[in-house]
Amino acid sequence: MQAYVQLLRRYPEFTKLWIAQVISLFGDWFNFIALQAMVNRYAGESAGTAVSALLLARVLPPLIASPLAGVLADRFDRRRILIISDLLRGLIGISLLFADSPERWGIIYLATICQFVLSAIFEPARGALVPILVPQEHLLTANTLSNATWSVLLAVGAAAGGLIATLFGITVALTVDALSFGLSAVFIARIRMAAVPNRPEKSPQNRAQTGFLDGVRYVLKRPGLLAALSVKFGLSMGSVDALMSIYGTYLFVIGINGTGSLGILYCAFGIGAVAGPLLLNRYNNGLIPRMRRLLIVSFAGVTVGWLLLGLSPALWVAALAILVRAMAGSATWTYSSTILQLSADDAYMGRVFSLDWIGYYAAVTVSTLVTGLLIDSYGTGSAPAIAIGSGVISLIPLGIWILTTQWLERHEARAAVALGD
Repeated sequence: MQAYVQLLRRYPEFTKLWIAQVISLFGDWFNFIALQAMVNRYAGESAGTAVSALLLARVLPPLIASPLAGVLADRFDRRRILIISDLLRGLIGISLLFADSPERWGIIYLATICQFVLSAIFEPARGALVPILVPQEHLLTANTLSNATWSVLLAVGAAAGGLIATLFGITVALTVDALSFGLSAVFIARIRMAAVPNRPEKSPQNRAQTGFLDGVRYVLKRPGLLAALSVKFGLSMGSVDALMSIYGTYLFVIGINGTGSLGILYCAFGIGAVAGPLLLNRYNNGLIPRMRRLLIVSFAGVTVGWLLLGLSPALWVAALAILVRAMAGSATWTYSSTILQLSADDAYMGRVFSLDWIGYYAAVTVSTLVTGLLIDSYGTGSAPAIAIGSGVISLIPLGIWILTTQWLERHEARAAVALGD
């Protein structure tokens, strides 16, 4: 913990960005638990399709918007992009308060689509801003802290969201979410870019190279960067959110519409996501070759988590499976993001992260759609079989990453010898 406290003390502008993340994420999980409960209440017998549609509303529009998001992050002030995105997401969040009947449940999907288009703009800009606020040697610590924060807030926010929605109603949970975006924007607005040492400037020449295809060409010339961009795509095969929703609201139900059991499962996910990078960081020296090898371990952990979920006979076993899956997934996410930040030039960082999110959103979109169709075709009781199938499929990215890591090590070794000659 001392390393993270020192990071926050030493780099106050990053600290402001981190505090904004804390506030915003806390509201996000209030929102997610509440919306899943609303959708399940209004959907009736079409729960699989309805939940999958909600998840698709969170990933498909951002998939379409991500190419533009990277261009914006590399062409304009990233801090201002974050502020505007937060304020607009807060206003859109207020509209969810009007989705108070089955006749108005379309508002849930429309508002979710708009919010996550803005999230697609927000996330690449945020990812590209971190290497400016924190030196390279501290990027692993910064990314671990950010992922741990996401995870802690998932655990606390999901549990609190389920409790608040159960005790005080969904309206309160949605109101907290809307207000959180505004408070997040306040902290981001306080970041003083002039106080950041060695801040890169966007020269006219760099600005002329900010097209999306320029970014694609940049990545294609760098095999290590291209490999790192495949990680989140491989990680996201299988819809953990859709299956957690079914496990929580149909198989092991606690609370009104499963809000209690959903809170438990997301709490387990959050705890696991904190623990994963912290445990593996014991063996991480912060260098790219070591992180590539640790990604093999984390991909294997994803497979174990899926298979355990499919074999779960009770809620506590399912929660344990989710914890294992989250430990591995969080480490995978942390290390791939750090590799990208260490490998890409600042002038292309926004587009690199937009490509990263495109891969993630593409995999999640397909996985969510397939999971929803399978559940509607075979019933909610098919969820364990789907989890086992996801575990089998996850062996593919594991095998590919092992081969990729070996090839990159040989390729880089030959390049180093040639450079020495």
